[in-house]
Amino acid sequence: MALRTKTALLVGLFFLLHTWGVKAQVKVEMEDRVEVTLGTAAEIPCLYTTDVGIGGLIIEWFYLDPAGKRHRIYFQDPTMRIEETNSQFTGRIKVDVTPSQGSGQVLLRVLETRLGDEVDFICLVKSLTDGNDQGKTQLRVFEKPAHPIIESVDEDIWFNNEEPVKIGNCEAKNGYPKPNITWYKDNRPLSNVPNEVSVVSKEVTLSSGLFLVESELSLKVVKEDQDSEFYCEVNYQIIGGFGMLESEKKKIRVRYPSDEVNLWVKSPKRDIKEGDTVELECLGNGNPQPLFTFRDREMVELNAINNVLVLRNVSRLDSGLYECFTTDIETFEEVVGNTTLFVNYLEPAVVFPEETLTLSQGADLNQSCNALSSLKTHTVWMKNGVKVATGNILSLRDVVYDMAGTYECMVTVPQLVGMETSAAFQLTVEGSPEISEPQSTSLEQAVESTVVLTCRARGNPTPTITWRSAGSLVDSHSNVTEDGVLSWVNVKVSSDLNVSCHASNTNGNVETLYSIKAIVPTTASPTTTLATVVPTTASPTTTLATVNPPTDRPASTIGTDTADKIPRAGGSGVIIAVLIICLLLLAILGSVLYFLYKKGRICGRSGKQDLTKEKTSRDNIVVEMKSDNTEEAVLLAVNGDKKSGDQ
Repeated sequence: MALRTKTALLVGLFFLLHTWGVKAQVKVEMEDRVEVTLGTAAEIPCLYTTDVGIGGLIIEWFYLDPAGKRHRIYFQDPTMRIEETNSQFTGRIKVDVTPSQGSGQVLLRVLETRLGDEVDFICLVKSLTDGNDQGKTQLRVFEKPAHPIIESVDEDIWFNNEEPVKIGNCEAKNGYPKPNITWYKDNRPLSNVPNEVSVVSKEVTLSSGLFLVESELSLKVVKEDQDSEFYCEVNYQIIGGFGMLESEKKKIRVRYPSDEVNLWVKSPKRDIKEGDTVELECLGNGNPQPLFTFRDREMVELNAINNVLVLRNVSRLDSGLYECFTTDIETFEEVVGNTTLFVNYLEPAVVFPEETLTLSQGADLNQSCNALSSLKTHTVWMKNGVKVATGNILSLRDVVYDMAGTYECMVTVPQLVGMETSAAFQLTVEGSPEISEPQSTSLEQAVESTVVLTCRARGNPTPTITWRSAGSLVDSHSNVTEDGVLSWVNVKVSSDLNVSCHASNTNGNVETLYSIKAIVPTTASPTTTLATVVPTTASPTTTLATVNPPTDRPASTIGTDTADKIPRAGGSGVIIAVLIICLLLLAILGSVLYFLYKKGRICGRSGKQDLTKEKTSRDNIVVEMKSDNTEEAVLLAVNGDKKSGDQ
């Protein structure tokens, strides 16, 4: 009942205003275009101004079909709101009205936009009187295409085709509006050029309404296209501008014959020397590489594998010109490549004048070492692993025995590692004997001791060593060593004497003399007493040098070898002192035993003395013992009478 009353009042107001002839002013403003991504919501605003309130306005929304026919989708007046049914927008639109004083906004929202929603929308605002206005907005829907797919031809293309040949296809799918495809070669865009470049595109509308665009590139191929990169670029519209996608880059295989051939040394990457394995490779500028034939300077064909010629264990005889060739399939002429191979060499070293030399002491020597080589050489002379000279001439002045031995010259090529040769010669030095000087020829030895004397001599020929003492030959032992002859004798010292070592060969003789001073050791003299005293006498001292050597070599000697030295005679004084101290201790022990015997405490005697026994002329017995180094007196007082301390 209330609704009917309200409706009647509004109708009455309308007739009243119309009767009075009053028109309300209405003005509408809308955007020219609204852009949206497919599947999202589109918002189309409609702004109006009026001098009447919202209660006096009627709002309607329309869209125009492709033929330009208007279709209403929404109606609103002060009493109702109606969304038209049986429309492509049914259930997908919402209208919000935001009034204010003298103006307002009507917002149309289209949900889940479709490609068919791309139409013009009209907003009509009118008052209850004759005042009205309308605006129009175009709705644009966009969809980004999928990433472009490029396919190149999977076969060789001959470069000399008269017409452009197919290079590849490019596809852009599911885009809206229709995207565009541009081809690129090495980052430069391609466009249609008669008889050189052909780009053909076509588009297909899919059932979804989205576009599929395909483009085919054909090109008149040249040799340089073998290394070129081709790709396609897809340009499409997006909200507020344009987007771009690039495909992957592709290469094509271009076939063309070789008109230039190069032959080069593939291995080794350095100068070649005798004994190397050399690889020669032949390459042409065609594609694919043809099969090449190799030949040497004698025009003899050589076997190669995969256009690589292998020469093993080369020598200087392999030096010279090498060629590889193929036949041009268009002109049937030979296309030849060549290179010159040079094999460096180093001949075996040769010493001059001889490999075995014998010189006398004091002579000079100039020995040469030569090795013919294609490169500059460096010569070093070695002896026993030690460098003694550089250069191809070895000069020795005033040769001595120490210079004898094996000399080796080593010839190398600094420019090529591993290129070397060597030769050797043996030097022998002849001369009179030489005796190695002993550390000392003057010795002091104890009497009755034995000393071992050694003598080492060298010479060429090998010397003979004899020993003499007091004009007589002394039995000796000898060993021949690498350094010469080693001889030794055992000498028993009874007095001062001289012993000589005599070395001789066919070139001369030499002698060295040992002087031995005999030392008599000091003995301890016991004092005779009335009591029974055991005298002690120091036995003759035997020095540490008394050695019984084996028949082949002495174990301890005094002579020329430092390693064979023995202690000198002066060292026996320590031993003598030790012996004297031992004798003193024995004397003291004997005195104590004698004292106890006299007191009757040994051998079962009573503690009383025999009063009838004759007394000694003295009450005390003094025993004195001396050594060479110190003097000690040991006094033992023996009283025949009872002492106060004896009971």
